[in-house]
Amino acid sequence: MVDGEHATGACRVSGACTRAVLIAVWRLSQSSHAPPAPAGTDPFGLLAVVLLPRSPAPLPIPGLLQLSDGGWTPSLSLCLLRTTTSLLAMPDAYILHRVLRRVATWAVVAFFTEIHIIGSENVPKDGPIIVTATHHNMMIDPAVLSTMFPYQRILHFWAKASLFANPLAGYILTSAGNIPVDRKASDRRQLFGGTFKTLARGEAVAVFPEGTSYTEPRIVQVKDGAAWAALEYAKWARENPSRVRPGAERPRIVTAAIVYTNKTKYRSNVRPSLPFSPFLLFLPTPPTRPLLENADADPVCASGPLQAIMEYGPPINMDPYLDQFLSSEEGAPRTAVKRLTAALEQQLVETTINAPDWDTLYAARMARDLLWEDEKAISLDEFVPVSQTLVDLFCTPDLVPNLTAIKRHLLTYYSLLQSTNLTNSVLSSLPLPDTLDPHRPTPLPSRLFTLSLLVRDTLALLLGLPFFLGPLLLHVPAYIFARVGARLAEDEEETQAQNKVVFGLLLLLLIYPATFFFFWAFLWYTPLGALASGALVVLVASYHNKLVNDNYERVKRLVAAWRILVGVWIPKRWDLSLNALSQYTVPAVPAENEWIDRSKVKPRKSPAVVVPAPQSTETPSAGSSSSSPAPASSSRKRRRPPSRRLIRHVLRARVEAAKALASLFAQLERGAGAEGKRVAASAHLARAYGGGIEPPSPHDLATADGVGVPLEPVGWRHAREVVAFLRKRGARIAQLGERVEGDWAALSSEGEQDSDAVMTDAEKDSLVFVPPGQRSPIRE
Repeated sequence: MVDGEHATGACRVSGACTRAVLIAVWRLSQSSHAPPAPAGTDPFGLLAVVLLPRSPAPLPIPGLLQLSDGGWTPSLSLCLLRTTTSLLAMPDAYILHRVLRRVATWAVVAFFTEIHIIGSENVPKDGPIIVTATHHNMMIDPAVLSTMFPYQRILHFWAKASLFANPLAGYILTSAGNIPVDRKASDRRQLFGGTFKTLARGEAVAVFPEGTSYTEPRIVQVKDGAAWAALEYAKWARENPSRVRPGAERPRIVTAAIVYTNKTKYRSNVRPSLPFSPFLLFLPTPPTRPLLENADADPVCASGPLQAIMEYGPPINMDPYLDQFLSSEEGAPRTAVKRLTAALEQQLVETTINAPDWDTLYAARMARDLLWEDEKAISLDEFVPVSQTLVDLFCTPDLVPNLTAIKRHLLTYYSLLQSTNLTNSVLSSLPLPDTLDPHRPTPLPSRLFTLSLLVRDTLALLLGLPFFLGPLLLHVPAYIFARVGARLAEDEEETQAQNKVVFGLLLLLLIYPATFFFFWAFLWYTPLGALASGALVVLVASYHNKLVNDNYERVKRLVAAWRILVGVWIPKRWDLSLNALSQYTVPAVPAENEWIDRSKVKPRKSPAVVVPAPQSTETPSAGSSSSSPAPASSSRKRRRPPSRRLIRHVLRARVEAAKALASLFAQLERGAGAEGKRVAASAHLARAYGGGIEPPSPHDLATADGVGVPLEPVGWRHAREVVAFLRKRGARIAQLGERVEGDWAALSSEGEQDSDAVMTDAEKDSLVFVPPGQRSPIRE
């Protein structure tokens, strides 16, 4: 076992040897004996220059890419060799890190349709920082963090010190930007030795303080490693000022919350300005199947394209914690570390979506999809506050008398969408006029006209297929390979996107060169043929991207339209019975992560203990509490029936969910006790929107390793203010009570409406049991 100090020395020796060899090659390439290549005939040099990362300093290579009458001189391959050897000869060039970041940029930009960054002004442009990020999507998280980090600062990630024992492996890891952490060291200064040296140079270290990637409805753990590293470095820098660059004495912690609107599904629009490289054209959309995939924790039903939101919190200074950390009082350093960890955890909680259980998260997500039917209607600046507001709403006990029934309707619709691979956004965008109702007497021309529109769209799509067939067939192996990779992690939501990107990218790295050489062979391996072949590969990939982006939504809606048409036109007896349907009306819950120690998870005070309305005198119903534990996930995967047997149930559930949500907001605005009614709220939202914070209780201390840390405070907001908040951000509250297009599909085969499909919860609650032989009371 080689510790971090010895490993770093070995890396220096290996790096020095490698640089010496490459410098000799560079000098040989500068000699007069090297025959110059014909100008303009070096496509590999051109491609490599495009791939080459930016140099951290001016390159000492004279004549690089100088333009003359005959073309580029000297040859581009020779320039590439000289540039590469120059970069490798420089200390701390991090060549591999820059290459990996460039490749990750292509993958991230292609996989996500939009990556929205909030709070970039909170990131210091220079100076030592420790970036603490959420970790819910495996390798996608470091890829997004590294490629989208402000000012393109190089992030150094922790790696086991034992991996640096081999000189070659150590050089590769160091070049990739990793720093050794000796986890078996008894002394923390030895443990964080590589971290201290990186921070002393004024550079950035990135840490995932949750310790593992997981899929949970909330942040369940934040460990103390980042806080220990920051405070130990501040102490070490004070004791060793000569080893610290001026201005790098005090580190700061910057939190980075990464929120995915749809964690494993494919495609979005990239909003931040990215450094453009012509080689971006070489990569198509990532090889993920262009069909509906799973989203966030249970993502099939999540509305919107695949988007990522990165929010950086204000930097946390060490000053409020350092004096206590330096104190000689017993337990003071550990207490300071716990306080610092609690502060960074609070920032992460405030910039992410956190629910007490899966049912609450799913109900809030379904409510959001109904309120914002258009996938892109919610501003990404408001996505997290809106989502958390809805979560808090469903956490309020006795919010309305029929809260349990409302959540049940939302969860049923959510689960049926999951079972049929449909989304509410797609359903709401489909024209489903009454003329399609097979039980309604409609003139034949009107019905044929409606069908002709569907046939027209289908034919238009099929007519364009021959133009897309070639590029599509070229990329089909990558799509299939990526899908296979996703299926290897069907029970791990946080691993699916990683497998799709990695598996597909590996296959594309074989497909594109093979395609290039295939085209080049037809052109007799000539220099101009190489340029033409490279350009053709670029055009094919770009053409594929363009067609996929233009036709993906059209195909998705067209397929859904035909599925719904078949589902509502087949005989009613083919539908699933209510008994058989029951297994598809409960959302599947992801399996618990085995790497999370539940016994050490910091308890949180649930918002459910807060605030019934002061004016309300109604007795809470037995099942109205939203704090009940989520149902356990089944280890046996349920079979998915043909969607045609579920279509009527899906459309009926859609009508019921919309009516239930409409009744909720009607009671919050105009119901009994609506004036002054309060709802539970996260503390930061309560402060921001005129609510209040529940006074702390002397029992609100969570003991961790003998150190008392206050629990997250609980707040409240006024119910009418919450409704106004949602309406101001585009929520379709008023439209919920309107007739839903396509509700005719909730009719029975005899053309009579199922009473359960249209009866509101308020009406159901008002039903009175009348014993046989007694007359029903007459209601005025």
